[in-house]
Amino acid sequence: MPTNKKEGLFFTTMMCGLMVIGMSIYNLSLHQALTLESFAIGLIPAFIFAFVLDVFIVGVIAKKIAFSLPIPKEKPIFLILTISTLMIIGMVTFMSAFGILINGQFSEFGTVYAQTWGLNFIVALPYQLLIVGPISRYLLSQVQQTATE
Repeated sequence: MPTNKKEGLFFTTMMCGLMVIGMSIYNLSLHQALTLESFAIGLIPAFIFAFVLDVFIVGVIAKKIAFSLPIPKEKPIFLILTISTLMIIGMVTFMSAFGILINGQFSEFGTVYAQTWGLNFIVALPYQLLIVGPISRYLLSQVQQTATE
C-alpha cells in the first residue's frame, strides 16, 4: 500500500492505466471495433475520466466504506480485497455510463446500461483482483524498495 502522496499517485496511475487499457481492449473487442485508431482515440479521455473518478469520488467512498466495515484490519488482504471490490463496483458503475455516452448511445442508455454494467463487472473484478492489483502492488513495492536503498 502507498505510504505517501508520491507513492499514492504512482499506484493510482498504475491501477487506473492498466484497468483502462484492459477494459478498453475488452469493450472494443466485444463490439468488434478494436482497431489501433479506436483504441488510441478513446484511451486518453477514458483514462482522465477514470483517474478523476478514482481520486476524487470512487476511491474516497470505497475507502470510507471499507474502513467502516467490521473486517479484520490487521490482515491487509481483507482490506485490499474489500477496497478493490468496492472500487470495481463504483468504477464499473460510472465507466459503463461513460462508455455508452461517449459512443453517442444517449437514446439507448436505459436499455443498454444494465447489460453493459454486467458485462464489464464480470471481467473487471477478476482482472483487477488477479492481474492489475498484483502487478500494481508489485511495482509499488519495487519503487518503495528503490527509495529505501
